[in-house]
Amino acid sequence: MINKICTSLQAAVSDIHDGATVMIGGFGNAGMPSALIDALLEQGARDLTIVNNNAGNGETGLAALLKARRVRKIICSFPRQVDSQVFDALYRAGDIELELTPQGNLAERIRAAGAGIGGFFSPTGYGTQLAEGKETRVIDGRNYVFETPIHADFALIKALRGDRWGNLVYRKAARNFGPVMAMAAKCTIAQVAEVVELGELDPEAIITPGIFVQRVVQEGKTA
Repeated sequence: MINKICTSLQAAVSDIHDGATVMIGGFGNAGMPSALIDALLEQGARDLTIVNNNAGNGETGLAALLKARRVRKIICSFPRQVDSQVFDALYRAGDIELELTPQGNLAERIRAAGAGIGGFFSPTGYGTQLAEGKETRVIDGRNYVFETPIHADFALIKALRGDRWGNLVYRKAARNFGPVMAMAAKCTIAQVAEVVELGELDPEAIITPGIFVQRVVQEGKTA
């Protein structure tokens, strides 16, 4: 019997290893799997490469992971906000590496990894520092930059409901990066507000099918 339900948040993240590339869903706090991030912080993995839309807010969630100096590199679109003081301090001190990627390119690089695409040409970033060292090409008279896919060892995402097969539905805008990240990681771990019985999810409403999810854990489940 297929059963991807984890007994606890700690068990769900127990094998995330030092040096892993970890995608973390969310657009700011919307859709951010805070409980999984806290469990990862407790677990102790270091030298991580984090792929996220931004670089943490305040001093909780992703920012707490940065503050604990568990992150070696971050790949994101918006590293600086009014409350990104943790990242700012680390970056200015030279204690974290940043790979800045425009938001559309970030989403497409993640999607490309999940779709098995070797890369794509995008007009975004052409003629800027973001294109330095990358292949460029003129297509139909327009300038493009070649972008490579982003693969991950793990993806931590948040969904509204999930079943034991790993099928997921999301709540409104909290859906954001979750579906593409689930496809791009070797192991996708989904934090859900509610675990439902198999068959309770409307098949037409399932956004992420269970084939892309390896573990499901309910918020609040601790060892």
